[in-house]
Amino acid sequence: MNLGTHYIALSVKDIVASKAFYEKLGFVQDERWGGVEQKWLMMLNSDLKIGLFQDMFPQNVLTFNPTDARAIYKEVKSQGLAIAQEGNMDKESGPCHFSLLDPDGNPVLIDQHND
Repeated sequence: MNLGTHYIALSVKDIVASKAFYEKLGFVQDERWGGVEQKWLMMLNSDLKIGLFQDMFPQNVLTFNPTDARAIYKEVKSQGLAIAQEGNMDKESGPCHFSLLDPDGNPVLIDQHND
């Protein structure tokens, strides 16, 4: 099962303060995704990626961006794992996502952005 790239989606209270904090750790904003005015953005530091999300998630989320989320969806369901939420998994192509909760209640998001 190839989960693709990954990042932690941090639920933040103040997107401006969080952005400034991570910039001091050497992260820079990836201008291709979101922005302060949209209350979400991606920060990069070499091959590390952190998503900052204000008022979008109730808690931090471990996120994976595979190239075939539908295959992973079928595999995790066949293993008896419970799906917490899903979107567009019934479509044959295009963006889709689903999430699971680990044994401690931490959300894990499998989020495919394109075909």
